[in-house]
Amino acid sequence: MAEILVLVDHVDGAVRKTTLELLTLARRAGEPAAVFLGSGFDAARDTLGEYGAAKVYVVEAPELEQYLVVPKAEALAQIAQSSGAGGVLLTSSPEGKEIAARLAVKLGSGVITDAVDVTADLTTTQSVFAGGYTVTAQVTKGTPVITVKPNAATPEAAPATPAEEKVAVAFSDAATKARIVERKPRAATGRPELTEASIVVSGGRGTGGDFAPVEALADALGAAVGASRAAVDSGWYPHAYQVGQTGKTVSPQLYLACGISGAIQHRAGMQTSKTIVVVNKDPEAPIFAMADFGVVGDLHAVLPQATAEIQKRKG
Repeated sequence: MAEILVLVDHVDGAVRKTTLELLTLARRAGEPAAVFLGSGFDAARDTLGEYGAAKVYVVEAPELEQYLVVPKAEALAQIAQSSGAGGVLLTSSPEGKEIAARLAVKLGSGVITDAVDVTADLTTTQSVFAGGYTVTAQVTKGTPVITVKPNAATPEAAPATPAEEKVAVAFSDAATKARIVERKPRAATGRPELTEASIVVSGGRGTGGDFAPVEALADALGAAVGASRAAVDSGWYPHAYQVGQTGKTVSPQLYLACGISGAIQHRAGMQTSKTIVVVNKDPEAPIFAMADFGVVGDLHAVLPQATAEIQKRKG
């Protein structure tokens, strides 16, 4: 059974949920093998084993943290070539997709991005053309390289004791051209990362610039906060939280659209959500057409009531 490589997405060894989803998908197609790049592996070892990594390739080199993207792509390419991997899965983050593109070039392979499902033969499902179509696709040349959207699968534990292999990578001159000179972490909000959250509460033009009810509901649900382009362009919420074709793409278990009309640009960024709830005072708002549940009403009246009821049930 061929190894399916999974690039571990982590922060100082703390493994993100997206990696656990990829390990779950990898088990469908072969033997999951995690690739851990950078420092902090000791903190990740138990988690990777708990979710089924049969093997872990560990690369610890200063270049991985001092330079942008290219060292990671080169390390992953060398491991894929030496292991005879049957496929490579990465998270559909901006960095993940850039690594995937560079990796595919190095391997002479096809690449598929933004998959929302992966089958046993590495056939993928994607939502394309601003969500107008759902397609299936398969890489037909080389080692399949696939990036998968967060929340595409439910992480399933499959305890294993992974074999560990430390890999020494020879980096090219090109890998050390773009140096990272400074990192500025975003101020902590206590909320989950937008693209990884299982629940997202988004606000749009209907907020009138007041995101307090949206944030309060999000905090009651343990959710991330998103915003439409109209809200961002008006300066009501930072661009980093924009959901849509020119913002971030999310695929949570539950998406609440509050005061958002549902322009195609916004729908392209959230329509693969499993359940969609809409709150809008305009009963003709286009977004109601894709809603699983809808409330016709002013969000400033509806959301505080929902928040109060949730907090009451939480005790």
